[in-house]
Amino acid sequence: MHESLNGDLTIKVCVDTASIPWAPSPSRTVWRKRIHLVGPPESGQVTSVVRYEPGSTFPAHDHPDGEEILVLEGVFSDEHGDWPAGTYLLNPEGFRHAPFSEDGCVLFVKLRQLPGRERRHVAVQTDTLPWEPTSTPGVESKVLYEQAGYTDTMRMERWATGAAPSESKYSGGAEIFVIDGVLSNELGQHGAGSWLRFPEGDKHAPSPDSGCTLYVKTGGLRYLDSAE
Repeated sequence: MHESLNGDLTIKVCVDTASIPWAPSPSRTVWRKRIHLVGPPESGQVTSVVRYEPGSTFPAHDHPDGEEILVLEGVFSDEHGDWPAGTYLLNPEGFRHAPFSEDGCVLFVKLRQLPGRERRHVAVQTDTLPWEPTSTPGVESKVLYEQAGYTDTMRMERWATGAAPSESKYSGGAEIFVIDGVLSNELGQHGAGSWLRFPEGDKHAPSPDSGCTLYVKTGGLRYLDSAE
């Protein structure tokens, strides 16, 4: 059975995950808030906020079409290491692990949206990456992933209080997840945990706010299935 949640890639989407109740996963100690799904419930393309209870374990599994993880709270672990809050992971196609969390954690997760076995594995503590200035005053960024041969680029952006970037247009579409602070634009104010997706060629006009830190993914919509 195929399902769709925010699967129409031609429309702008904004979701406040703080207002969504936690739902159980196949593991009784792992909970999730799904914000995007196209395909079978447990094997489709999905974007979620995921919570591991203390002592949670998940059986060993592969990652067809890859996985992205941004650790928001706590420590996420697998046999490859312990990944504290602020860690960014890209587990490409062919990667296998058995995740767990001793003390619990909260993650932003994207599954089956990174086709290509040639993608490199990424495991980086984002706090160790320097913020780089951009062409917009008050806005800095750090690249998390980009690779020749693939159109998607993932980065973090930090907006100083009062920063108001000019109108942003996304020729290949974009996704934004608010890590902390408040992102303001013509759609309203979006606090921590908000997820926004802009279709190809869409734009938005950010306005001054109290400052924020964002996960931004551009050029990734071409790898998504659409349920329009």
